Amino acid sequence: MFFGISDYGAFVAAIVVFLAIPGPGNLALITSTSKGGVAGGLMATLGVIAGDQVLMWLAVAGVAAVLTTYPAAFVAIQWLGAVYLAWLGWKMLMAKPGDAPVLNIRPRQYFQQALAITLLNPKAIVFYMAFFPLFVDPQTHLGLISFAVMAATIAALTFLYGLGMTLLTHHLAERMRANPKVGQVLEKVAGIFLVGFGIKLAISK
Repeated sequence: MFFGISDYGAFVAAIVVFLAIPGPGNLALITSTSKGGVAGGLMATLGVIAGDQVLMWLAVAGVAAVLTTYPAAFVAIQWLGAVYLAWLGWKMLMAKPGDAPVLNIRPRQYFQQALAITLLNPKAIVFYMAFFPLFVDPQTHLGLISFAVMAATIAALTFLYGLGMTLLTHHLAERMRANPKVGQVLEKVAGIFLVGFGIKLAISK
């Protein structure tokens, strides 16, 4: 036991796997780094962490149960997130060479962008509500302390993952600047993925 968490090693391993799964957060991180360098990538990482922390503690507070009881609220937030992601993707697809980047290069806006993308995924609340009990032993659980350790672990792992992805993306971006067409193609691909994520969020049950 580690602060009331059963099989802490498995908990860490599961979080690492989930971080590596492609999704809007990863896409926002990569795009932010390619546009704003290491500073942009790190601010996006902090935005994802902040959003995750909000969703985790909402889950702990039982918001998932409220969303289940009032499905209309869940659907409304779900559609809001879907429209937001699709709108970002559409702007990327429609962008022309020389246009201002969809994600502004100022780190403050990268933080806000990643935070919004994370918060507008209501399914994450339900996910955390279902995920946390897998590693909680009712007999040894320490209440909020156990959840705080889980939240801190997720934040630390997300930061390390984000830092690694930022440095890797920045290294690749430096090489791609010699060929602007490659960057333009990647932006269109990113736009397609964002539109796809939005559609998936909208139609998923």
